[in-house]
Order: sequence, then structure tokens, then C-alpha cells
Amino acid sequence: MNIYQQWQDAKAREAEATAERREIEDQLVAQFNVPLTLDKTANFEADGYKIKVEGRINRRINADLLQEIAAENDLGAHLSSLFRWKPEINAAAWKAADEAITKPLLDAITATPGRPSFTISTKD
Repeated sequence: MNIYQQWQDAKAREAEATAERREIEDQLVAQFNVPLTLDKTANFEADGYKIKVEGRINRRINADLLQEIAAENDLGAHLSSLFRWKPEINAAAWKAADEAITKPLLDAITATPGRPSFTISTKD
């Protein structure tokens, strides 16, 4: 077998392992009633294991709408601190900002749940 076929076979095994791991993670989400909207870390213990689940919310920004809303609400000066100008949210600044600033900008943000990541280790 040549190296190219070996690589293709390894990629196929990797995809199968990823699919299996994700199925298990989905079972863990159900077992621990992890909400799809989890946007922080949750910790659990079961059967001698510590399970850490890091929830994520994926956010897409409509840059044109964001700038339009900011201009209408005289919030343009805040855009460079709340967003990386791709734009993407500067989460720490967004969470720390006053709601009077962030609330009008929400219509420009699409938030969808991301896959949680897991770390599983034995209890000490």
C-alpha cells in the first residue's frame, strides 16, 4: 500500500472516530441536561470521573446592519471596543458594557449554539 492510500485510510478512520466521539458527546449533553445555550463552563462528577463541559455560542455579525444601527443610535464610537473589525464580538468588553449600549446592537448579531467541548479525567 502506498503512502497516499495510507493517508486516505487514516483520514477515513479519523472521520469515523470523530463521528463516534460526537455521538458520545451528544449522549453526555443529554445525560447532564446541558442546555444548548450554555455559554460558560459547567462541571459534573459521575462514576469516579470529573466532566467539564465548555459551552459556546457562535455569533455572526451583519457588519452593514451593525454600522447602520450604531449610527442611528449614536453608538459608532463603541464599535471598535465591542467588536474586532472583521467584525467579531470582543466578548469580555461586550459582557462588561452597559446594556444601554449593547441592546440596540443585538439585531445585527446572529447567535447559534456551538458544539460543547469536553475534558474528562479521573478523580484524584
